[in-house]
Amino acid sequence: MPSLTVENYVKAIAQISARDRADAAVATGELAHALSVSPGTVTGMLKTLSEASLATYTPYEGARLTPAGQRLAMKVIRRHRLLELFLVETLKMPWDEVHEEAEHMEHAASERLIDRIDAFLGHPSVDPHGDPIPSADGSLKEPEGIPLARLPRGQQFRVVRVVDQDPAFLRYLTECGLDLHALGELAENRPEAGALVIRLENRSVALGHDAAAKVLVAPQAAL
Repeated sequence: MPSLTVENYVKAIAQISARDRADAAVATGELAHALSVSPGTVTGMLKTLSEASLATYTPYEGARLTPAGQRLAMKVIRRHRLLELFLVETLKMPWDEVHEEAEHMEHAASERLIDRIDAFLGHPSVDPHGDPIPSADGSLKEPEGIPLARLPRGQQFRVVRVVDQDPAFLRYLTECGLDLHALGELAENRPEAGALVIRLENRSVALGHDAAAKVLVAPQAAL
């Protein structure tokens, strides 16, 4: 059985690859930042992953997951995202609290339990933040969505994903009314000022471009 540390490393490599550039190696510095460890610690662990045939490591370039490493990463990500959704749907935990809880639980949950949770939830495609949930065979379909900051003025939208899961940021979005699946309209977009204004039901909310870039939306046709 892979250790907790091994699972954390392959998951981090997979997530960085998906976020940045799937065909490029993940640098040790990126992994060190993501896992809050020193670059030297990362280098030592990447050598271990290479020996276990879970990743290939090239000094001064970085690491890539092997097919075996990718399969393991998808299993861990599947566990994590299904656990997050389970906590939200069954225990009614807010979306800003479930990430840390799932981090602890994902290494202990068996595949049988995860499959039961998946069936209980109706085989969902995304977690509470809109991140795609890998299927049991490891396949993953990225949902469509564009950053809110890129919408033109007057465009209606639906929130489909939030790519920053910092608890404070998620609480701020909740205060703004920008939960997953929220509907709104971009009232003003001022790139030169680094801000935009969105209309949600009967109120307007100002949002910085940096924050809006982390909220992915699906454009909606005008009613």
